[in-house]
Amino acid sequence: MIKKALLIVGMLTVTLSCSEYQKLLKSDDTAQKYTRAEELYNQGIEKDSDKSLKRSLRLLEQIEPQFRGKPQGQRLAYMVANAHYQLEDYYLAPFEFERFLQLYPNSDKAEEAEFKMAASYFYRSPKYNLDQTDTHKGIEKLQIYLNKYPDGEYSDKANEMATALQTKLEKKAFEIAKQYHKTQYYKAAIASFNNFLADNPGSPFREEAYFYRFDSAYLLAINSFQVLMEERLKEAKDFYETYKKYYPEGQYLPQMKDALEDINNRLQNF
Repeated sequence: MIKKALLIVGMLTVTLSCSEYQKLLKSDDTAQKYTRAEELYNQGIEKDSDKSLKRSLRLLEQIEPQFRGKPQGQRLAYMVANAHYQLEDYYLAPFEFERFLQLYPNSDKAEEAEFKMAASYFYRSPKYNLDQTDTHKGIEKLQIYLNKYPDGEYSDKANEMATALQTKLEKKAFEIAKQYHKTQYYKAAIASFNNFLADNPGSPFREEAYFYRFDSAYLLAINSFQVLMEERLKEAKDFYETYKKYYPEGQYLPQMKDALEDINNRLQNF
C-alpha cells in the first residue's frame, strides 16, 4: 500500500509539474520564464538530462530576443547555443554559436563558443565515402580557432579533430585511386595515385599508395601492346625504386619482387 501511494504521489507531482510548465510557456511572465529556464538548463547540464535541456530551450527561445542588448542577453544567447550543442543538434548549434560571437565578441565564453562551433562541424562530418562539405568546413573552422587561440584551452582537442578530418579526406582520395586499380583502369589509377602522393606528403596511406601505383603501372605494362610495353615497364621499375627508396623495409617488398623479376626478364627481350 505504501509503495502504491508513493507511486500515485509521484505521478501527481509529474502531472502538476508538466501542467505548470505548459502554463508558463503560454504566460507573459518573462521574469518567471527566465528563472525557470535557467533552473532547467542547469539541471540538464548537471544531470545530463535531455528532457530538462529541451524544456529549458523552449523557454529560452521565447525570451532570448527580448534581452538582447541587456546584461542578461549574453548569458541567454550562450545558453541557447550550448543547449543545442549538448543535445547534439550539430546543425543549429554552430549557427547559434556564430550568432553569439557576432553579438558578444568580447565575452569570456568566446573561446569556448569558437571551439564548439568548429566541433559541431567535426561531429557532422560523414563517412569518408560521402560528400565531405562538412569535413572541409570543420577543418576551416578548427583552423580559425587554432589561429585565434594557439595555446587555448581546447587547442589539443582541436588539433586532434583537424587531424582526424584531414585523414578522412585523404582516405577518400586514396580509396578513389584504389578503386581505379580494382576496376583495372590502370592509367587513371596511376594519375590518381600521383596526385594523392603530391597532395598528401604526411598521409598514413602513403606507403600503400606507392605500392598500388607500382602495381597499376606493372599491370598496365604487361597488358599493353608491344610498341608501348618497354616504356611502361621502365616506368613501373622506376616506381619500384621509388617505393624501395622511401620504404627499404616496406611491407609490400616481398610481393613486389616477383613483379620486378618479371619486369627485368621482359626488358631483356627489348
